[in-house]
Amino acid sequence: MLIGIKVDVDTERGTRFGTKNLARLFQSLSIPATFLFSLGPDNTGRALKRIFRPGFIKKVSRTNVLKIYGLKTLLNGVLWPGPFIAKRHASLLRDIHKQGFEVGIHAFDHTYWQDSVNKLSQEKIDAEFSRAYSTFMTVFHFPAKTAGAPGWQANEKTLRAYDNKNLDYASDCRGTHPFYPKIKDTQFNTLQIPTTLPTLDEVLGTNINESVLVDYFINLLTPHAPNIFTIHAELEGMHYLPFLKKFIQTCLSKGFQFQTLETIAKKYLTEKNKVPICYLTQGFIEGRSGLLSLQGSEIFD
Repeated sequence: MLIGIKVDVDTERGTRFGTKNLARLFQSLSIPATFLFSLGPDNTGRALKRIFRPGFIKKVSRTNVLKIYGLKTLLNGVLWPGPFIAKRHASLLRDIHKQGFEVGIHAFDHTYWQDSVNKLSQEKIDAEFSRAYSTFMTVFHFPAKTAGAPGWQANEKTLRAYDNKNLDYASDCRGTHPFYPKIKDTQFNTLQIPTTLPTLDEVLGTNINESVLVDYFINLLTPHAPNIFTIHAELEGMHYLPFLKKFIQTCLSKGFQFQTLETIAKKYLTEKNKVPICYLTQGFIEGRSGLLSLQGSEIFD
């Protein structure tokens, strides 16, 4: 049973507190993980316009966003300019990599990408991803080889931007197994390693009691493909750190193996001809508001 933990770091607060908490936990349990960073301004407060999306109010009420993000974060980019994460925390980000963890791009402006990417031109998407790519290079002094879109917001324009930067792989969608994406008549070159498990914020506040959360997630694991668990620095890296610790300890006690997404990707990249091609589609996921990218049907010659 193979598990890859992908840490999405959305906010300045998550960067400042959550990433350090997670790094300490992973090191104490000898667990590899992949950290994807939001690098530019933290404009979380601008996400309030999602109020009109189907399911947004329900999700906010279930997950207690004020407790998770804090009032100051929820006003970033609204009452004051959003703090520039990579400038404020460059040494912290580098330290995560020095501790042996894989690092990659989540976004430049997390809120802007998640809310706007499906309306932007190719030119604007290229420019936005280039900002993230160049900021990553400035911080780490090597080029990014992976990215994972905020809110699983991907389309043919974002995939083209990835291909233009020669990424090894990305994790932009929800699905069941690694694949090469195709949209309409265009097949893209950047391997997709989809998130296979629900996220914690999709489960909180539902009919699943918090006392059985660990068992719930473990029962979803499968031996048939890598299990990719996307966690958040703002959630599992802070208030729900005890849940994550218990989840990992239980998995280790059952003999499950943890790998970075980079290690998982290498196997598929060396056997490219055996990797399936699947359509990348748009759809809904229970517990999450709005449309997001999904792994679609496999394409056979």
